[in-house]
Amino acid sequence: MEVVLGDIMLLFGLSLIAAMYASVGHGGASGYLAILSLTAYAANDPSWLKQHAWSLNLLVAGMAFYAYNKSGFFDKKLAVPFVITSIPAALLGGYLRVDDVVYDTLLSLTLVFAAWKLYTSKSVISDGNISNPPLVLALLIGGVVGFFSGIIGVGGGIFLSPIILLFGWSDPKTTAGVAAIFIWVNSLSGLIGSAVSGQFALDFSILLPFAIAVLIGGYFGSKFGSEKFSQTTIRNLLISVMLIAAIRQILDLLGLWA
Repeated sequence: MEVVLGDIMLLFGLSLIAAMYASVGHGGASGYLAILSLTAYAANDPSWLKQHAWSLNLLVAGMAFYAYNKSGFFDKKLAVPFVITSIPAALLGGYLRVDDVVYDTLLSLTLVFAAWKLYTSKSVISDGNISNPPLVLALLIGGVVGFFSGIIGVGGGIFLSPIILLFGWSDPKTTAGVAAIFIWVNSLSGLIGSAVSGQFALDFSILLPFAIAVLIGGYFGSKFGSEKFSQTTIRNLLISVMLIAAIRQILDLLGLWA
């Protein structure tokens, strides 16, 4: 009974994260990794964690991109430079074999950053002063974010979105559409790179229920955003999960986690 209850809570958590992230055009990999790091799955190899997070990202980010693009919130001219360099960079990042300690450290830092990003995020209203980034800068950002996304096992949306908004390169909804396609291609590239390097570790019997959970959450998140729920409540819950997961990773690194 305890195992069944734990599985139900895990699937519910994955679905909730998918809904929250899809509402802003993200795939949710950092959230999935946070949840999984609090379960027995945390003992699995980094490649296992990354590949399952990427697979779920493909489903949710793809759904989010469809919804935002259909609603007219996508700027191809803005997205292409980021995507062009991120594909080979994420492929290389996914291909590299990362030491467990290095991976846990990077994951901990990413979870803390994601929690901080969620905590400080507020509704941004564009003042109409939108300008495209310099081509070279966009190419550089795409490559750097793609590379680290490949190493960590995320799609890179938690890094790209705040950069776009901070520099005023787009409005929030169009940023969500751009982030969604960026996350999708990075996740696919990272997954391919990891598989090509001989680290293929997908367990489809486990992935299937995970996929169903995030598809349900992603559908409602991408279609309705957070209309049915309190954005603040869900965001705070997500922040708590990420911080707890980061602390757990840090304690594990220090040998203080039993």
